[in-house]
Amino acid sequence: MKDGNAKKNRSTAVVAYDHSRITLKVENSQGNSDYINASPIMDHDPRNPAYIATQGPLPSTVADFWQMVWENGCVVIVMLTPLVESGVKQCYHYWPDEGSNLYHIYEVNLVSEHIWCDDFLVRSFYLKNMQTNETRTVTQFHFLTWLNQNVPETSRTLLDFRRKVNKCYRGRSCPIIVHCSDGAGRSGTYILVDMVLNKMAKGAKEIDIAATLEHLRDQRPGMVQTKDQFEFALTAVAEEVNAILKALPQ
Repeated sequence: MKDGNAKKNRSTAVVAYDHSRITLKVENSQGNSDYINASPIMDHDPRNPAYIATQGPLPSTVADFWQMVWENGCVVIVMLTPLVESGVKQCYHYWPDEGSNLYHIYEVNLVSEHIWCDDFLVRSFYLKNMQTNETRTVTQFHFLTWLNQNVPETSRTLLDFRRKVNKCYRGRSCPIIVHCSDGAGRSGTYILVDMVLNKMAKGAKEIDIAATLEHLRDQRPGMVQTKDQFEFALTAVAEEVNAILKALPQ
């Protein structure tokens, strides 16, 4: 809540906890600050976060965002908000539409943009650290039709989206960056669904979705903001379980 940090928050309601936040290396940061409104989200391994939940970048925090991507070795970004909704800015356009943009010491090149369906598209970026000349590829999955405080029209489209994300991510050990506008409602809902389904895939015998949500809220405030969002998460999990059961040999 320090004065210098307050302007880096999109909402006063959703701010990273002091005990659980992503810190930036001060010497590489644009504003000589370690603060970004982003929270590491642990699943079962307390040393390695499975996700980073964060707000959509503001014009003043774009360089911080790419610094976080770089320093945490992230290769997948899940974006769950349109840039603008009913005339209200939800997130700053933090990548180039073509060619490359430089954000402090991070050069971002747009390599490709692939529209999968009406609901989401996938962009590939080439990220270069201009201090060290190292490069890496980052893939952004952008879900376009999930509006603030609402839920997607069907869980099927979100489950298809999740499948694409996880196929791209498979075999990695870095955290997946998940953001919406404030990094809590839609981001929390997505992470809850993904975490529960991953536990099931690993063979967990008992799943307590409410307890899993509590575990998320211990790490970032406001994760899953509405009753509808929680119900949507339950429905999505149930639908995926049904699909798995149907696919089993009879």
